[in-house]
Amino acid sequence: MSASAIVAASIGFIPGTAQAADPVKPAAQAAGAPAIDPAPGVAAGFETFTSGTTAGPQLSLFLSARMSSAHGFELTTSLNRGTPPLDTTIEWGDGSTDTVTASGSSETRTKHVYRELGEYTIKATVVDPVLGTQDTKEVQVRTLGSEFTPYGPTRLLDTRNGTGAVKAKVEAYSSTRLKVAGNGAIPAGVTAVALNVTATNTTSGGHVSVFASGEPRPTASNINFEAGQSVPNLVIAKVGTDGYVELYNGGWEPVDLIADATGYFSRQEASGYAPQAPARVVDTRNGTGTQRGAVAGQGSFTVKVAEPGATAVALNVTVTNPQEAGHLTVHPAGQAAPTTSSVNFAAGQTVANSVIVPVGKDGEITVRNGAWAPSDVIVDLVGTYSTASAVAYIPVTPSRSIDTRSWPNGPWPTRGYVRQGFSREQEAWVMNTTVTNTRGTGFLSVAPDPNSSMDYAHGTAITPERPVSSTLNWTTGKTVANLVQTSTGEHGIVDLWNQGWDAADLIVDIFGYYDDK
Repeated sequence: MSASAIVAASIGFIPGTAQAADPVKPAAQAAGAPAIDPAPGVAAGFETFTSGTTAGPQLSLFLSARMSSAHGFELTTSLNRGTPPLDTTIEWGDGSTDTVTASGSSETRTKHVYRELGEYTIKATVVDPVLGTQDTKEVQVRTLGSEFTPYGPTRLLDTRNGTGAVKAKVEAYSSTRLKVAGNGAIPAGVTAVALNVTATNTTSGGHVSVFASGEPRPTASNINFEAGQSVPNLVIAKVGTDGYVELYNGGWEPVDLIADATGYFSRQEASGYAPQAPARVVDTRNGTGTQRGAVAGQGSFTVKVAEPGATAVALNVTVTNPQEAGHLTVHPAGQAAPTTSSVNFAAGQTVANSVIVPVGKDGEITVRNGAWAPSDVIVDLVGTYSTASAVAYIPVTPSRSIDTRSWPNGPWPTRGYVRQGFSREQEAWVMNTTVTNTRGTGFLSVAPDPNSSMDYAHGTAITPERPVSSTLNWTTGKTVANLVQTSTGEHGIVDLWNQGWDAADLIVDIFGYYDDK
């Protein structure tokens, strides 16, 4: 089964009570999407480790350890014979043990969750006291999950000057390969990388897809662009076994691509993730978190976004009311601003982009306005990376879960939401959201749903409170994308709100999830 196996779920429109802010508009509507279950499969990186076998009629064991979660395994112990009930002692390699009992030729299954990521030796011993025989087998395993290490921000790719690739635009319907593992201080064996990817010097419309080298190019996209635009988007990309990722230009004309690394994921103990509902930490329009008023051209501000022990934060950064074209750079406080960009914008444009950025020693970040004229800035905190968290990341082969352009469940409700169900085992999911076919202005909000799937099935669901934070903003006729790292909440359901008054289409692509089991 693939990493994004779809299970059946009821579909329907659920009427609710209108919000106070919308006294004369219809009640918010909700449409359900099929639930997603990260079932074990090759595409998700799940592996099975086995011990050797012993030939002959004597008592013998065979071990098969299958990854079941970020930290966990299901161990199958197989006996070839044994007349009385026999005890098998399992030593997990982390100081803990279990004993299972079986008789005759049989299999037993035992689950175990390691507290820390890493490599372990599982040892199992069975003894037949009647015949005076025994057998011991070992199996070497490594955990599936990966933890985050901040890096940079550091430019790995710039086709304009030949950084990381040839000095030339990426041709239409072609890819450029980017070395990640072993590039600079990024070690070998990394499983995923956080990249801020920018498409620039565009002469026609198109899209960019970032995916693991050696795997088929997915239908999922990361960036959508038009002629004359410079468009960035955060990507958490699975890294191929050869250490590379591919960046595919899905446009009709060549395009320049830039990729700035802000961190990587590996199977070593580093920083786990703590997701949260989006919380506004900065809004220069009203003085939240900083001095009230637009950030001056070439100016900056510093704000505390995390407590001690944090190594990085996941943010959604929005620029609005810019008086001219420019970019924002988000970086750790106390360090010089790098040459990388976090958000690119044109005059008068409202643009949001997800950002993962290391924090300074006091949990602070600095936001710099790279334009020569003032701009307002909004920062929403969506999660924190720290050594105290055991929530690890599992990249999957990108797959599309929602596309309202072609699905049979009706349009994306205006001033309403689509609910996406996930397995409740996971803490958070990484998805790329794209809004297209826009007939007016609006913005997307993503938040956990307070209802369970049974509430919707039984017609007892309440209308969720309308979120105030935005994930991306759009205008008429534009296609806009942004990465989302969203908590699944108590019930494993996430709502994707159309906060506009006019029709639009929503596309959701899944790239991975966070798991603490």
